[in-house]
Amino acid sequence: MASNQYFIGVDVGTGSVRAGLVSKDGTILASCVQETTTWRDHRDPRIFEQSTTEIWEGICFTVKAVLAEAKVEPADVKGIGFDATCSLAVADMNGDPVTVTGGEELGQNGERNIILWADHRAEKEAELINSTGSKVLDYVGGVMSLEMEIPKALWLKNRMKPELFSRCQFFDLPDFLTYRATGLNTRSTCSLTCKCSYVPNHGWQDDFFEKIGLQEFVQNHYKQLGGVDGDILTAGAPVGNGISKRAAEELGLLEGTPVGSAVIDAYAGWLGTVAAKFSDDDPYTPSLIESSHRLAACAGTSTCHIVQSREGIFVNGVWGPYKNPVFPGWWMNEGGQSSTGQLIDFMIKTHPAYNELQSLTKERNANVHEVLQDILERIRVDENVESLTEVTKDMHMYPDLHGNRSPLADPRMRGSIVGLALDDSLDDLARKFSITLEAIALQTKHIVDEMNSKGHSINAIYMSGGQAKNAHLMQLFANTCDMPVILPKNSGMAVVLGSAMLGRFAYDAKAEMTVEAHGEALWKIMAEMTPPGIKVAPGASKREQKLLQAKYKIFRESIDIQKRWRSQIEEALKD
Repeated sequence: MASNQYFIGVDVGTGSVRAGLVSKDGTILASCVQETTTWRDHRDPRIFEQSTTEIWEGICFTVKAVLAEAKVEPADVKGIGFDATCSLAVADMNGDPVTVTGGEELGQNGERNIILWADHRAEKEAELINSTGSKVLDYVGGVMSLEMEIPKALWLKNRMKPELFSRCQFFDLPDFLTYRATGLNTRSTCSLTCKCSYVPNHGWQDDFFEKIGLQEFVQNHYKQLGGVDGDILTAGAPVGNGISKRAAEELGLLEGTPVGSAVIDAYAGWLGTVAAKFSDDDPYTPSLIESSHRLAACAGTSTCHIVQSREGIFVNGVWGPYKNPVFPGWWMNEGGQSSTGQLIDFMIKTHPAYNELQSLTKERNANVHEVLQDILERIRVDENVESLTEVTKDMHMYPDLHGNRSPLADPRMRGSIVGLALDDSLDDLARKFSITLEAIALQTKHIVDEMNSKGHSINAIYMSGGQAKNAHLMQLFANTCDMPVILPKNSGMAVVLGSAMLGRFAYDAKAEMTVEAHGEALWKIMAEMTPPGIKVAPGASKREQKLLQAKYKIFRESIDIQKRWRSQIEEALKD
C-alpha cells in the first residue's frame, strides 16, 4: 500500500464529535474535536436529547479540519469509518429529522431528533418488554435496558399521532451516520443485534413486537428499522458505492470514497485496543483467539466492558451474547456502568469545596484530578498509612446514582455513601473523589467476576477513553481485579483509531469474502494499526489486598441491603 493512503475515523461521543486522520500503520496524523449540545429538561432529569443535524455539521467541520491540518488531499483518503453512541436517531423517510421531545412538537420535523443512550424516559416501556418472557430477552442478559432502542421507539409510539409515527425511520446512531454518508439505508449487525432486538440466528421476532404494541413494524416488514430483507453488514464491510455526491461535498472528500459499516463507540474502542502488543520491540503478535481473554473497557461518561468468544455465552445482567457484531462467526458480551466519568464529575462539582478546588487548580495550573491526588497523598503521609485505600478505610460508596446496567440490570438502583462526617473541607472532597474511583473499580470487578463465572476467561483489561489518563484509577482496576490493565498509546484516540480501521477494511475488502478470510483480514488490520500498550500490573501489598477484599465484600452486601430496604418500603406502601 502506497504511503499516501490515509483513513479517517469519526467518533461521535456523548458530548463531542472527533475526527482523526490515520496512516496505514495506525499513526494519527491529525485530529479535531467539536463539542455537541445535549438538551436536558429541568423538570425531568431522565431526559437527554441531541440533534443529528448538529452532529453531522460537526463531522463535516472536523473532517475538513484534519485534512487541512495534515495537508492531505481528498484523493489520498481511501476510506472512512464511523462510530457513535448507541442513541436512537429518528428521521422521516426522506432522512429529515423528526422531533422526539414530548409535547406538541413530537413527531414533527425538527432539530432535536435523538434520544441519547443515557435517556431514561422509557422506564414503563422497558418494564412491559421485560414482562413478556420473549426469546429476545435471552440475548440481553435476561433484562432489556431502558437505554436500548426498542423501549424508546415504543415510548414514541405511545405518545405520537399514528400518522406521524408511521412516517418515521428509527436508527441506532452509528447506522444513521452511514446512511447520511452514503444515502443507503443499510444497517450494521452491531447496532441491530446489540440495541434493536434483532436475535442472532433468528432475526426479527414478530410475536415480540406484536406483544409489546409495535405491530406496525411487523405489518410493514420492519421497513422502519431497515427492512426484513434489508442489507445487514458486519463491521467494516463496504456500504454501497461509498460516499454520496452530496456528502462528499459536505465532508470535503471524493464521491465514492469507501465507507465501512459502522459500530457502536465502545466496539470501536475494542477494535482500537485489543490487538495491542506490550512494547515496540515485543516480537509476539497476538492472535485472534487471544482476543477472547481480553476485556475492552471503553470509559467515558459511562463505561462499556466488551469481550469476544467463539461460542455464545449467556451472562445474567450482561448484554448479549451478540453474534457477528464485529467479527463474523464470533460472539460478544457487553457489560456496562451507566455512569462513571459523569459520576466522578458529579461528585467533585457538587461538593461544597469545589470552588476552593477550582481556585487551587488555577493557582497551580494543574488538572483537577492531579490536585486531588496530591491532597490524598499528603493525607496518606500525615496519617502514616501505606495506601490511599487505607486513607478511606472507613468510607464505603455504592456508585449507581443513575441505575445499574450490569450485572444487576436494575435501573432503580441508587447510590449510597457510608462513613459521612461533619466535614465540607477540601480534604473531604479528596476522600470522596477517592472512594468514587474505588467504587468504580469494585463494580468493574463485579462485572468481570460475573462474566468469568459463566464461562469467559478474561485475564487482562484493555482500556480506552478519557479515564485511562487517571493513573490512580488504572492501578485500582489492576489491584482490585487482580489482572493487568493495558493502556493505549493515546487513550482519547483509541476509539477514533478503531473507526479508521473500519474505513481501511472497506477499502481493502474483496468481493465475496469467506467468513474466515473476513476475520483474518480484519484482525491483520487491527494488529498492524494498533500501537503498543502500556502495562499496569497489579501492585497492591498484602495489607491493601486484604483491605480491597473486605471492601469488595461490603460492596456486594450494600447491593443486598438496598434491595432489602426497597422491598420493605414497597411492603409498607401496599394497600
